[in-house]
Amino acid sequence: MIRRSLVLVLLLSAWAAWAQAGAGDTACSTREEMGAALRSSIENTAQHLTSVAVQGDVFNLRQTSTASLANDFGSIEAILGEHKANLAGASASIRNAFLLDAKGTQPLERAKFLCGIINSPDYTEFNITNLPPGRYAIVIEDLTSPKMPFLLTQILKDEGGWKLAGFYLKAGMLAGHDAQWFLQKARDFKARGQTHNAWFYYLAAWNMTSPVSFMSTRPGDKFLDEMAQVRPEDLPFNGPVDLPAAGKIFKVTYVDLVPLGNDLYLLVKYQSSDVSNTQQAYSDNLNVIKAVTTKYPEYREAFTGVVARATEPSGRDYGSMLAMKDVK
Repeated sequence: MIRRSLVLVLLLSAWAAWAQAGAGDTACSTREEMGAALRSSIENTAQHLTSVAVQGDVFNLRQTSTASLANDFGSIEAILGEHKANLAGASASIRNAFLLDAKGTQPLERAKFLCGIINSPDYTEFNITNLPPGRYAIVIEDLTSPKMPFLLTQILKDEGGWKLAGFYLKAGMLAGHDAQWFLQKARDFKARGQTHNAWFYYLAAWNMTSPVSFMSTRPGDKFLDEMAQVRPEDLPFNGPVDLPAAGKIFKVTYVDLVPLGNDLYLLVKYQSSDVSNTQQAYSDNLNVIKAVTTKYPEYREAFTGVVARATEPSGRDYGSMLAMKDVK
């Protein structure tokens, strides 16, 4: 009995030491826990960068970024270009801010930051892979413009002054509808057993309201639990899925909701060895559209039409779209 108790004590001591060592690699301070001077420095920097972004000044935004982000700025430039007109005249208010401290001398393979009191409504967790050591800030802002709302999350890194290390901008509306509209529609589809429609509408609502994929909150976890109840098992989450059509087997690689103006279309991407023969690619696209709507007739209710894209391994593709009323 004594030996078993001793072993248990040793195991618990080893676990505690491991947990303490793991926790010692990272630390998180909430907005309320930061000192006033530090909070002001972080938030003033974020608000300045927001004003630069709203003006579409990509050059100066890149100049105030870390070297690693500045060298890979294409996606940020693209999203600012896409939303330039909608961002014009936007004003920002800070929703929340966090200070993250990643210690050590080597990148952390899995950096976990626990922010606030566990089990409290405001508890927040960040899980970031391959994070270089350093001091970071995450600032979440709500942007209001004459055209539409946005959710902006900036990651700042302390390099003798705060520099932009990450930039995530999400439009608050799709096809003229906000996240609450998509959430209600998802629940309506779920109640009627239309799980595929429900999944895509849940996903749209989630993408509009979740600041970043590596952030976890209590309300967010509840949302994901609800969403998981309708997760279809026949979508290409873990690799291509087969779609028989017109005597062929098409390998579907991606399916999602996509806004086209004020309409919602279903986007279906599938593998193609060659799209240079556009006549054949067009025929294949139509066959894929017809097969998808035949297999899942519920899509006719949720989407105005379907977009099919034949995609080569190189990424080159050929797309066709067809309104639901024309799918026979």
